[in-house]
Amino acid sequence: MIVTICRKAHFNAAHRLHNPEWSDQENREVFGKCNSVNYHGHNFDLEVRVRGEVNQDTGFVMDLAELGQLIKNEVEERFDHKNLNEDCPEFEGLMPSTENFVKIIYDILKQSINASHKLHITLHETQKNAAEYGDW
Repeated sequence: MIVTICRKAHFNAAHRLHNPEWSDQENREVFGKCNSVNYHGHNFDLEVRVRGEVNQDTGFVMDLAELGQLIKNEVEERFDHKNLNEDCPEFEGLMPSTENFVKIIYDILKQSINASHKLHITLHETQKNAAEYGDW
C-alpha cells in the first residue's frame, strides 16, 4: 500500500530580490517592494510530504516524529530568523526567490529520506503565494 504523509513547519526569514546585472530602476520595476535595500521578511509555512510503501511492522511510511526532527534540524534551525542573502551560503550567487528556496529545502531533506520514498515540498511565502517542488 502506497501512502503519503505530511508534516508542517513554520519559520521566519528575510531576503531581497535583486539582480546585480540590472540597473536599480530595472530591479525596482521587476521586483517592486521585494527589492528593498533593507530586505523584507516572510512567515514561511512549510509542508513536507513523503510518499512510500507502508511498513507492515510499524504501519508507517516514515515515523512522523523523525520527519519533524529532521525538518527542525535541517531547515528550521538553518533558516529561521536568517537573512537568506547574507546568512545562508545556499543562496550564494542564487536569487533567494521562493522557487529557488523550495528546491534548496528539497535537496537538503532528500539526502535523509529513504531512497525508495518520494518527496514533495510546498513552501508558502505568504497566505497567497507558494512554490512546490518534488518527485511527483
